[in-house]
Amino acid sequence: MKKLGFDNDKYLKEQLTAILERVKMFDNKLYLEFGGKIIFDYHASRVLPGFDPNVKMRLLQQLKEKADIILCIYSGDIERRKVRADFGITYDVDAFKLIDDLRDWGIDVTAVVITRFENQPAVKIFRNKLQRRGIKVYTHIFTKGYPTEVDTIVSDQGYGANEHIETKHPLVIVTGPGPGSGKLATCLSQLYHDYRKGLKSGYSKFETFPIWNLPLKHPVNVSYESATADIKDFNMIDSFHLEAYNEKVVNYNRDIEVFPVLKRILEKITGAEAIYKSPTDMGVNRAGFGIIDDEVVSEASRQEVIRRVFRYRCEYAMGFVDKDTVQRAELIMSELGVNLQDRKVVTKAAEVALEAQQNGKGNEGVFCGAAIELLDKTIITGKNSQLMHASSSLILNAIKTLASIPDNIHLLSPAVIESIRELKKDILSAKSVSLDLEETLIALSISAATNSSAKVAMDRLKELKGCQVHMTHMPTPGDEAGLRRLGVQLTSEPNFSSKNLFLG
Repeated sequence: MKKLGFDNDKYLKEQLTAILERVKMFDNKLYLEFGGKIIFDYHASRVLPGFDPNVKMRLLQQLKEKADIILCIYSGDIERRKVRADFGITYDVDAFKLIDDLRDWGIDVTAVVITRFENQPAVKIFRNKLQRRGIKVYTHIFTKGYPTEVDTIVSDQGYGANEHIETKHPLVIVTGPGPGSGKLATCLSQLYHDYRKGLKSGYSKFETFPIWNLPLKHPVNVSYESATADIKDFNMIDSFHLEAYNEKVVNYNRDIEVFPVLKRILEKITGAEAIYKSPTDMGVNRAGFGIIDDEVVSEASRQEVIRRVFRYRCEYAMGFVDKDTVQRAELIMSELGVNLQDRKVVTKAAEVALEAQQNGKGNEGVFCGAAIELLDKTIITGKNSQLMHASSSLILNAIKTLASIPDNIHLLSPAVIESIRELKKDILSAKSVSLDLEETLIALSISAATNSSAKVAMDRLKELKGCQVHMTHMPTPGDEAGLRRLGVQLTSEPNFSSKNLFLG
């Protein structure tokens, strides 16, 4: 049984109270910058075992009668097709998905804001798709004079050049698919327009990480640095908070660096001294108060740092990040006192790949090994063959173990396997006919209709959620999609599973 380190109900109560108290500080309206993932926050659930990845949606449901939601997306992320790694989808597609997900929870998005808009063709197509489905879309240009020329920023040429977004509730949640989405600029543009109309609105920030009331080098906070190694975020003691209150709290570099300018902008907009004395003051994060077992979250965070190194190494091999990102992630891991072998499935996957090579059983001259650590700490392995990919054999071996099915009993009908192989080879002209995980799961479901063992094993698939998996080669799209849907926590070596550039 997985140990829990986080209490959702305690966190939810603390967080709801903190937000509503902040709303009361302002007469008319609070613009709350919602950092991190608003839904499916898997980083938080990995480093805080017990954290519900959708707990923020539960929070929003309790606030929905009091709140509008604005979704921001940076035009540059649309143009260069930036990918959200945990889903493998681009940010523009993630925006569509987020709108759908919110609707599933009974929450509508008030408007979508495309920030730093420059009339890019791909961005205009994105805007058209939303508008033609009845969603309000606003486009904001780069703020003239930002970040140093405050008089220009807070003027009709700066924030005033952006169209005011109409909202009706006292709380306006401003969110986006990732960092740099333009959430802060959108909040401040709204403040500028409100004060021009005589409305005394306010601004605040809700950011889960870093956790301000944990030590600077606490593994949870270090895991945030690792997660943002590609954008070079790092944690610091909030010097402004230390000076104002003689209290050491943690924030991250961008918030601390921008605070003097942000403070001047807020004072320029409001015409009064800023109520916030530090960037930590601006936040309403209560995640630290939901932690109930420090050692559990510390160990989970150390494992997350290891996973990040593997992810960045693979992204480097695919050309998505530079060498500096990989080296920074490796340095963070070293400073935390852990190494790649502290992830138990790594060594086991390497052993089974070597075994496949020695036996000469691979596919297209590539020998792949995979290992999964079940929730009871049992480690199961799998390797590739002429029939199926390593991830396919791994998952079949795992569910046979969970269902106590002997190894000599086949879960897949040979006729079904051969039929799929013939389809791929003779009709679809595929270069590789071995079954990837998605194909294997479909074959399993077909076999389950007539094979009672397959049915029993298939029912155990849900027990793989949250299990640790490592592969000696990067998964193919079909393998990755299947593993993602099963909810496992995957890492792999930066090796391609095929010599073909297109298939690899």
